Amino acid sequence: MGKFNFIETGIEEMFVVEPAIFEDNRGYFMETYNEKDFKDAGHDLTFVQDNQSKSRKGVLRGLHLQVKYPQGKLVRVINGEVFDVGVDLRANSPTYGKWFGTILSDKNKKQLFIPPKFAHGFLVLSDEAEFVYKCTEFYHGEDESGIKWDDEDIAIDWPLNDIDEIILSDKDKKWLGFKESQIKYK
Repeated sequence: MGKFNFIETGIEEMFVVEPAIFEDNRGYFMETYNEKDFKDAGHDLTFVQDNQSKSRKGVLRGLHLQVKYPQGKLVRVINGEVFDVGVDLRANSPTYGKWFGTILSDKNKKQLFIPPKFAHGFLVLSDEAEFVYKCTEFYHGEDESGIKWDDEDIAIDWPLNDIDEIILSDKDKKWLGFKESQIKYK
């Protein structure tokens, strides 16, 4: 195994990244991104911005996107655990309207790449979580949009068993459903 194991998700261009972790009696070391290794694996990405958030259990951020300036995101968790989801909004894609989700945690150290032209969201499963991600496009607040997190047409299977309350921002409470929003990228 090289520095990274790239795992297909069944949605074109969306993949899970398992980094090689080197542990000893001092702790561990891993690379979280290496341009050459990603390019060698066929993932030619340019990142322009890094972000970090901290949230408590039950916080659901999403489903977010930018319409004119779509962002690709390489996401991971450095403390805690989240269920992370990407939804394909590319109109000509065979997986248009389909989603993929996976658990990201400080223990499994997995990352997920959500391509541009996808909606993205995550649910915090642990008492708190710190979430970090690299973006392929700058944040444009005026361009931000979203889709309702519990949309029946997308039907994301959120792991809600141990969640007492879903905590949404005021903005996330107002997003329309998948069909009503009519968000499609060419």
